[in-house]
Amino acid sequence: MKSLIHFLRLVRWPNLLFIFLAEALFHFCIYKPLYPNAALTGDDPFYFIVATSICIAAAGYIINDYFDVNIDQVNKPKMVVVGAHISRRWVIFWHLVLSMAGVYLSLIVFPFQQYLHIHFSNLATIFILWFYSTNFKRDFLVGNVVIAVLTAWTIGVVYFSKFTLLQLVHPTNMLPTDLKFFKLMLLYSSFAFILTLIREALKDMEDMGGDEKFGCKTMPIAWGLQTTKVYVAVWLMVIILVLT
Repeated sequence: MKSLIHFLRLVRWPNLLFIFLAEALFHFCIYKPLYPNAALTGDDPFYFIVATSICIAAAGYIINDYFDVNIDQVNKPKMVVVGAHISRRWVIFWHLVLSMAGVYLSLIVFPFQQYLHIHFSNLATIFILWFYSTNFKRDFLVGNVVIAVLTAWTIGVVYFSKFTLLQLVHPTNMLPTDLKFFKLMLLYSSFAFILTLIREALKDMEDMGGDEKFGCKTMPIAWGLQTTKVYVAVWLMVIILVLT
């Protein structure tokens, strides 16, 4: 039981639940009301795209903790899982298993040539998450933007999974509903992007000690706490203005 608890902590299960809820809300509350006839095709492809997103995200969290173990021992020593409760070898094993599972699950229901964009994005996401853990997160603003883009993509991938590559490259007979669906995808993914930028800045403020010790150039370290707080406040104001 303890091993399961440690594994769930390693894969950040609350974040995975958030991904599931975000994609489910977009599918059931946006897509299905706009396209009522889509009910005839069933929801199986959607469930597979959600499973793919969750597997790849979990693999990303795992590899991030693998490379961040020294920083985490400074910032949150009691929460460290890698090396303390799960061996580094098993951590890499689970990263590989979940990454491959994410790729395989999408191949089951999305024909390779027709949905090449989905399969390419899955592979690209896996590699980006690896390089985020090894390089990007230590560079000023780069890591925050990368994670914000990938979070926004959890909405984008649901949208793009509704269309074959041919439909995207050569759109014909586009209906007003299609344009509305596209605009709503942009709105919700932009909202996810901004919220993630705020969350990442707040997280960087909490983790300054370990980040600074190991040479990370995060926003609070480069700009200082006060400027980072202003940055967060500006993005919060943007969200409030959009919502009102």
